[in-house]
Parts: sequence; C-alpha cells; structure tokens
Amino acid sequence: MPAEPVAPPAVTEDDPGGRTARRLVAVVALAAVLPALYLPGLVHDFFDLKIYMRAMDWWSAGHPLYDYVQPDRVQGALYFTYPPFAALLLRPFALLPLGATIAIFTVLTVVGVVVTTRWLVLPVIRRHGLPPLFSVTVAVLLVLAVESTRETLTFGQINMLLVVLILGDLLYAVPQGRRWAGVGVGLAAALKLFPGIFVLYLLATRRWRAAVVAAVTAALATLLAAAVAPGDSWRFWTHELWATDRVGRTDYTGNQSLFGLLSRITAPDKPSQLPWLLLALLVAGYGLWRAARAARAGDALAGLTLTGLVGGLVSPITWTHHLYWFIPAVVVLLDAALDADRTTVEGARRRRWLLVLAVGTGFVIVYGVVTFQDWGVAPARTDNPAEFIVRNAYVLLSLLLLAVLPARHRVPERSAAPAGNGH
Repeated sequence: MPAEPVAPPAVTEDDPGGRTARRLVAVVALAAVLPALYLPGLVHDFFDLKIYMRAMDWWSAGHPLYDYVQPDRVQGALYFTYPPFAALLLRPFALLPLGATIAIFTVLTVVGVVVTTRWLVLPVIRRHGLPPLFSVTVAVLLVLAVESTRETLTFGQINMLLVVLILGDLLYAVPQGRRWAGVGVGLAAALKLFPGIFVLYLLATRRWRAAVVAAVTAALATLLAAAVAPGDSWRFWTHELWATDRVGRTDYTGNQSLFGLLSRITAPDKPSQLPWLLLALLVAGYGLWRAARAARAGDALAGLTLTGLVGGLVSPITWTHHLYWFIPAVVVLLDAALDADRTTVEGARRRRWLLVLAVGTGFVIVYGVVTFQDWGVAPARTDNPAEFIVRNAYVLLSLLLLAVLPARHRVPERSAAPAGNGH
C-alpha cells in the first residue's frame, strides 16, 4: 500500500517560518494601504517645488527674488518665502529638467525618512529585544503613511533635509559632546526659520557651546547669502520676514498653529496680535521648560520632540507638512508603554493609557486634517464644535502632548555612529 501523505507541521509561535510569513503579510498589507493614502495628495503635483523652480528662473533672469508671485485658488497670491540661503541651495536645481529635480527631491525625501526612522526606533528595538529588520520596515511604512510625510512628498518640500540635520545634531552630536555639535541646527535655521526654536532649546538645556555653534553657523550661512545677493537679503530680513500674508491665509485649515486656530475663531478678520503673543510666550515657556527637564533626565528624544511641538504651535504659519514632530512623539509613547511595569495595577493602567495615546495620535496624523477634507475657499470660522476640533486637530493634539508626553530617565549610550542609541 502506498504510504499516506504526511501532513505539514502545524505553524506555532516557535516556528521561525511562521513568524516570517506573518511579518511578510503585515509588511505587504501596510505597503498596500499607502497608494490609497497618497492618491488624494497627487493633486498637489509638486506644487511647492514648482514654485521654487519658477522663482529660481525668475531670479536667474535678473528680477528681484522676492518679487516672484503666482496666483492660487485657495491662498490668493503666493510668493517665494524662504531665506536667501535656501535660494542659494535651490538655484542649481533650476538648471536641471523639472522632472529630474522632482525625482531627486522625491528620492532624497524617502532616503531621509528611512534614515531618520531608523535613528528613532533602533534604540527602542535594542532595549526591548524587538526584531530589527521587521520593526524598522514597519516603522518606515508607517512614517510614509503620515500626512506630514505625504504632504512633504507630494508638494516637493524640503522638510526631511531639515529633520535629518536636526535629529543628527540633537540625538547624536550634542549628547556625545562632539566639537561640531550645533552645526546641523544652525544650517537648518538658515534654510528655514522654523528650526530656530532648537537654538532656544540648546540654550534652555545649557548646551552653551552647541548653542553658540548653531547661532554662528546660521549667521555665517546668512552672511554668505548676503554676500551673493545683498539686495534680496536686505529685503528679506527687513521686510518680507514679517509679512505673514506672503505665505497664504492664516485662517486656512492647513495652518495648524496657535495663530491659525485664533484666526479661524475670528475669521474673516485677523486675530489681535497681543493675545496671540501672550499665549505663544506661555506655551513656549512651558514647553521649553518641559523639554529642558527631559534633556536633563537623559531623554534627548523627548526633549527635541517637545521643542518641535512648541515650534509648530508658536510659529504664525505651521503647515501640515511642517509637523513631523508627532512621529517621534509616537515613538516616545510606545517606548514608555513598553517600559511600564505590567506586574502592578498602576503600571498596567499607565501602559494602557500610553498605548491608547500612541494609537490615537497615530490615527490622527495618518488621517490628517487636509488630505480627505475639502475645506474650500470660504473663511474657516465655524460654530460647530465637532468641525472646530477637526479643523484644529493638530493644534489640540500638540497642546495635549506638550502636557502629557513622558520623559524617560535614560543614561545616554555613547556610540561612534548614528546607528547607535543616541538617547
């Protein structure tokens, strides 16, 4: 009699092949969701990058850089708004075909996502014994799913370059006391004004040398731009810097700052400057105080995350693609949840609370505030509480995280390269 076929062994938790199969399915499922999330953003068609390149063409033709303007259906007139040093770096790209520039920006942004995500999650993976390749892959896919990343990619923004400079500085160079610590923050601040908040963070944490290096680096980069384009530099720093109407309507839902929230309350009129200034100073003081405490406890990641959230709140204009800082916030929350003592009632309750907050934050930043909503061109004022929450979701979430984001007591591990644990 022929032998009966032997049934394959049952897949168990101890079966490496079974674990590999499940992980592969999870990765494929996450990757399959990404096209649906990116589909609405394709209408952006690298809109911001095209503005940069047209402005560079205008500038190369001998026109004043900050005279460049183009109409927009929602925002009205849009101008080139970056500092002159950013224009110096962007100008060579105008020599390339637009398609090549788009490809370069897209590839560099994706590389930046992979590199920075690895920096964020590797310390967590090592402390908790998680599978490295699978964990990093899932984390990268989730970061690509977040609205700020989607908007950065589909608009053709430079945000990931700034994130690489800031994280490399504050997770590695500064905690390790490197001689060049502060250069990354300084270059980022010279390219775009938002990262200037991290110079204040260095001062708040008493990293005096790094703060001086950051300030000097930003000043030297700015002076270099002034030497190349003195008239445009003078005009930017004395006039255009203070003209918030050059970057669009402050009440537009995509502006997720405190000033944006107040603008939506008072629209179509602009909010009074004094209440906003007092609120911004209060938030900045509290947030930087918490960030400094986190840094002194050895938690560099929580410190810089809180600082990034502060920057988003107090800046008059904070577009959704600026708000990368929710991503490290989720990492901090998950790390703290994994650290919680599950053998006690209090520890188990804390773990559940942190996991709920991490998952809730993740849901909000993946769904977003503008991707799946057409807010139109009408003033954004509303008396509907639910709509108010949706329109200001990132502002409210930033305020919540500013108050409750945990700061873990860490003894920094000194590593020779950014692949190691930097907090």
